[in-house]
Amino acid sequence: MICMSSPAPSATLAETTPAQSPSGRGDSGPVAAPRRTGSEREIPTRRIDFGFGEVDLPRHFMNGDVLPSHIVAVLSCLFPEGEDFFVQSVRNYRDQITDPELAEQVKGFIGQEAIHGREHRAFNEALRELGYPVRILDGRVRIGMGVLSKVAPKRFQLAVTAALEHYTATLAEILLRSRSLDEDTHVAEVRELFYWHAVEESEHKAVAFDVLEQVSGSERLRVNVMRITTAAFLFAVASGALVSMATDPAARDLGRLRRELGELRDNPAVSRECVQRIRDYNRPGFHPDDHDTSGLLAQWRERLFGTDGTLRDRLRRTRAA
Repeated sequence: MICMSSPAPSATLAETTPAQSPSGRGDSGPVAAPRRTGSEREIPTRRIDFGFGEVDLPRHFMNGDVLPSHIVAVLSCLFPEGEDFFVQSVRNYRDQITDPELAEQVKGFIGQEAIHGREHRAFNEALRELGYPVRILDGRVRIGMGVLSKVAPKRFQLAVTAALEHYTATLAEILLRSRSLDEDTHVAEVRELFYWHAVEESEHKAVAFDVLEQVSGSERLRVNVMRITTAAFLFAVASGALVSMATDPAARDLGRLRRELGELRDNPAVSRECVQRIRDYNRPGFHPDDHDTSGLLAQWRERLFGTDGTLRDRLRRTRAA
């Protein structure tokens, strides 16, 4: 997920910034906020269909911009195989989860990730028909995740999942606060796909982390794997974007690319705040719920799934099918 404009003026950091120590000490970093429980951690599986097979999708669907369109396409190509890996890494420990609430959340996590993979595959197929090298990009992820599944210890795989879930949740929450896709693409299905995905990434952001804590509890493993994962993730996105743009004649306009690259520097997804949020994962005692997004999620659930929600009809149609 990527945001292509500055955050909305009304957005505040209060919803996503960890609570500060009551003593006012700044040397020990933020103090963990209260963990969510009960209904605040419900993770529903929303069966939805964006109908990408019938969407008239322009080649540069991010308002005609080349670079943002390719970056979003690359991110979408990471999801199907990546989320299959996430699900399997959690399933490896499903029989060791003793907390009934966490076990129920794992079911919701698996359900949500399965639908994410399905809808992004449909979107990716539409991108393939437009000329994006989807099979190459998807194949790279499949090979990488396949090798990791075969050679890495299961706890390492789960730690990779927890790290990448922190990335997706952080980018998701920045996307939801900035509401940037309202202006960055006029294709409703693309906008709704990523907003829906962002909501659910935030809803289940703590699941893989909590499973990792229960079966491992090693902060050294968590932090070291995050450092490795960061390098791999950034390489995958950057190299994937280069591969994708190499197939697009419009990307040969260097002046256009320089302009779009300059605009990308103002993107909330590459802001100092985003970098700090990612790095917070390495803080001793960190937990995803330290960044409280309950208010943000309530607003977006109403916008997408409420009485007048933009996705309400899609949910009804899917359930009736």
